[in-house]
Formats: sequence, C-alpha cells, structure tokens
Amino acid sequence: MHVLGKRKGKTAKTVNPLCLVLAPTRELADQIWDVLRDAGEPCGVKTICLYGGTSKGPQISSLKSGIDIVIATPGRLKDLMEMNVCHLTEVSFVVLDEADRMLDMGFRQEVRLILSNTCSARQMIMFSATWPLDVHTLAEEYMDPNPVKVVVGSEDTAANHDVLQIVEVLDDHLRDNRLNALLEKYHKAQRNRVLVFGLYQKEVQRLEGMLKASGWKVVSIHGDKAQDQRTKALSLFKQGTCPLMIATDVAARGLDVPDVEVVINYSFPLTTEDYVHRIGRTGRAGKKGVAHTFFTHHNKGLAGELVNVLREAGQIVPAALLKFGTHVKKKESKLYGAHFKEITADAPQSKKITFDSDDDDD
Repeated sequence: MHVLGKRKGKTAKTVNPLCLVLAPTRELADQIWDVLRDAGEPCGVKTICLYGGTSKGPQISSLKSGIDIVIATPGRLKDLMEMNVCHLTEVSFVVLDEADRMLDMGFRQEVRLILSNTCSARQMIMFSATWPLDVHTLAEEYMDPNPVKVVVGSEDTAANHDVLQIVEVLDDHLRDNRLNALLEKYHKAQRNRVLVFGLYQKEVQRLEGMLKASGWKVVSIHGDKAQDQRTKALSLFKQGTCPLMIATDVAARGLDVPDVEVVINYSFPLTTEDYVHRIGRTGRAGKKGVAHTFFTHHNKGLAGELVNVLREAGQIVPAALLKFGTHVKKKESKLYGAHFKEITADAPQSKKITFDSDDDDD
C-alpha cells in the first residue's frame, strides 16, 4: 500500500526503491521475499532479494531496471551501496526483522550506515523477539521520540506454551548415543519433520556424517555451506523430501517451516534467548510441538535462566538442572562485564590490610 500510494499518478520510471526490509540471514530474507513477491506481482510492485554467497551481477541488473522494495541482509546491501548501484535516498518505509539478532551477529555498524542513507522522513518498524539495550538504543536513535510499542506475550524471555520442553542433563560423551535413541523415538518412520540444532559449523558437519553413517537420511545448513547448497537443503526439509535437518542458529530466527514436530538441541545455545528462538521452530500456528534439550555442566552458567523459562511455561524442571543453582547473571556490560561472581557460603571473610607509607621505602 505504501508503494502504490507513493507511485500513484506518477508516470516517470523511478529507479530507486521506496521500501527496505533488513533481515539477519539469507534464508529469512529469501522467505520474506517469497511473500512480498507473490503479493506485489499482481499490483506491479517489483521486489528484489539481496544477500551474499551469490553473484552480484543479476542483483545489479535488477536494481538498475527499477525496484520498489528491497529485501536484504546488511552485508550485501552495504557492498552494493558502496558500489553506487543501490540508492536508498527515497526509502521512506523501513522494516528491521529480527533486530536483536542482527545486532548480535555484528551488523551494528552496517545497520546504522544503511539507515542513515534512507529518507529522514520515514516510517520504521522493528520486529524483535527480545528487547535488549542495543535494540532499545537503536530504536531511540532512528525512530520517532514516542514510537508505538506492541508487546505480544511477555517482555521477559518466555517460550511458546504450546511446546513441551524436555531438558535432559547428561555428560558430553553420552550425547551421540542419546541423539540416535531420540531419533528412534521421535523419527522412527522418517516422515515427520525433526530439526536438530548444533552450536558450531564443525559440530553440525560431524553430526551430519555420524547420522548418515547410522542410516539416517539427513540434510544440514550452516554458514560454511555455499548458498545454493543451503537453499537446496532447506527446500528438501520444507517439502518433506528429507524431513530431518541439522542446523546452526542460522535456522533459529524467523524461519517458517510448516509442521516441525520436534526440535532437538544437541548443544545448548550461548543464550537463553537463542534457546527460545530455537524451540520456537515447533508448536507454530496453534499446533503442539516437542523440544528435547541436552544440557551439560558446560552450560551451568545458564541454568538459572533456563529454570525461569521452564517455570514460566509450566514445564517440569529436572532435579539435575536445579543442582547447578538458580541464580541469574546480570546482563553484561560492554565495558565492565557481568558484575557477577558466585561466592560460596564458606568463602573466607575479607580482611583489612594496611600498607606502610611509600615515604618509608628505602
């Protein structure tokens, strides 16, 4: 509607886009593009999706031919702006999707550069599952002084109540066998969609090889894969041709894959916010889902936050998890760290030490 309103009555061909949607990952950008392209084509609204890992040539040609809406990841868009082929001066409608994730991924400078090149009189919408200080600061900097804030559910970190959360505390070396056992339980017929999360690219690659050697049909997506391979793997998973996928957190944010019945966290993520995003891939659109999570002693610093998430959703908190404690670390300062140190009850008491004056030194 914004584009049609702006273009109404104008006969001159306008090359520069009017709307911009920024997303943190290629897969999410591509998903948004699918929706906007289908909605825009009948109205003559032209869209383009810009992300890395693919040739710039076709993207440059499309931009020069005239585009109404740009959907992009920050890195590729910045490159095309620096090449002077993508001009945002007429962009008066901006959407930041998964704003917190974009900042987490280190796109802070790119986002600020991109926004500063858009029209100063613009409407801006930010979607963010969490509301950390960085997102709040970005909103204060680039939005109206009193923006409308819509909160769905709780501003605290909270999981979807339609997801059954099962947390299993175990030793690292037991996880491979447990993963195979869970797949026998949840994916025996190999027809339902199951999404397994690993923490790092190397871990996902190893798990894919291990599961294939165990006879499972599996695909994977992670940042080290070529874009065409990532697109193919996600397509096979969405279509149900290969309903078992292993992924890093690149798949955790925003992706809408229908009918994912089970999420398995082979490795616990680095934050509880990412945990909530991961398990949010199941239990969508009113359906029920299961999230089965491995938790080891390496993750004990997040035990308190996880306990809070489980309790808020009315889930069972395993006794083994409570043994790690229920403290919650204060949010970390960029300059001074977390201001947190756990002290046991039998810790030595402080002592006052008096030093002699430096004037007494020889």
